[in-house]
Amino acid sequence: MSAEPGMLTVEQLKELVTQGEIDTVAVVLTDLYGRFVGKRFDARFFLDSVAEAGTHACNYLLTVDMEMQPVAGYRFANWQKGYGDFHLHVDLSTLRRAHWLDRTALVIANVETTDSHRPVSIAPRNILRRQLDQARKLGFRPLGASELEYYVFCHSYRDAAQRGYRDLAAAGWYIEDYHILQGTRTESFHAQARRALAASGVAVESTKGEWGLGQHELNLRYCDVLEMADRHVIMKQCLKEIAEAHGLSVTFMAKFAADQAGSSCHVHLSLWRDGQNAFAGSERLKGNASLQCSDTFRHFAAGWIRRIPELMVFLAPTVNSYKRFQSGSWAPTRLAWAIDNRTAGIRVVGHGSSLRLECRIPGADCNPYLVYAALLAAGLDGIRSTSEPPELFAGDVYSESDAPCLPTSLAEATDLFEQSEFARDVFGEEVIEHYGHFFRTEQRAYDACVTDWERQRYFERI
Repeated sequence: MSAEPGMLTVEQLKELVTQGEIDTVAVVLTDLYGRFVGKRFDARFFLDSVAEAGTHACNYLLTVDMEMQPVAGYRFANWQKGYGDFHLHVDLSTLRRAHWLDRTALVIANVETTDSHRPVSIAPRNILRRQLDQARKLGFRPLGASELEYYVFCHSYRDAAQRGYRDLAAAGWYIEDYHILQGTRTESFHAQARRALAASGVAVESTKGEWGLGQHELNLRYCDVLEMADRHVIMKQCLKEIAEAHGLSVTFMAKFAADQAGSSCHVHLSLWRDGQNAFAGSERLKGNASLQCSDTFRHFAAGWIRRIPELMVFLAPTVNSYKRFQSGSWAPTRLAWAIDNRTAGIRVVGHGSSLRLECRIPGADCNPYLVYAALLAAGLDGIRSTSEPPELFAGDVYSESDAPCLPTSLAEATDLFEQSEFARDVFGEEVIEHYGHFFRTEQRAYDACVTDWERQRYFERI
């Protein structure tokens, strides 16, 4: 694929720095939550030093909680080891203009050890890179696309925080799914986001109103999976920072309010070989005359159905994630696959060269590096083992009692993850231990919290 507008070579960056058009370079990585962390460099210093030699950051960044507090119990980094550094090796193929920021470029770094410069196994981007290596060994080039939903509110982030995130005015006051008039009311925000992303090497397909009040969706154009995961996190950062500039706020919580639709991250994925979609084929699935596919497609789908429960924590990483999975809510509750059926967790979309699988399970709160790594690992396992999927489902999956249920809590999903020999074989003991501790720490923080629901329910009447 040709380079997108806004992507930069080092020589192009030098020219823009000389012309005074760029004076800052943000070097970033994602933490376990999928948030950008990193440093902003003077652009000349970046060119003189960081572009070739890289930089460093405190290794506690892969062990902190949401409040940036160091969490005890990690083997990777802790007080006993003194919280040293890891090395950030900038991936210059990700260098781009951040058009929504003033005179700023952005580059994503890979996390390495400081001594031998080996990839740090627990870093989210490295986890995905290892699965892409496995796909390449089998002769496949994975392509993917993220569709991300979020709510827009007419309050700045600071104002929303001072209100305790209560009584917020949503950007829309009636369901605006596909509704152009209601969408027009936030078009100054969304148009700026589309233009800024397109000019920053992030190809956008569309934005649209969604089913919740003030809820919207932004779809990215498909590309290589590592690039898609990079674009996904850049898109979230862009939307948040443009919202900040507009005095607005956006949330990517999977379930912001009990009476509103959840926010999903629908993931489209296909495998390609020799320039052709490896999912396409002439085989007709048993009992279905409308779908023609390849053995690769069938086995890949079977891998998802078999392995997703064991890897659910990578698709639904927070306590809040599981509150999205409700019947009749556009979010799946059971693990089934079906053709163009939005009640199924796995939706078959397209035909021929456009044939692909859409996983409707991840929420907008996901870390895309972990999502794509999990889906690739599961699908490739199906290919290696020549697994066979169940028959395609037809009808309302919500009412199908025979289809297996998805895990219903972070605690349950973490149990499945830690007990999975498959996950241990695929990701390694260090990843299982590190992320198991991460998810259990998140669950314990929630379990210790007294909520508004409890006070309302028990204050007087217990």
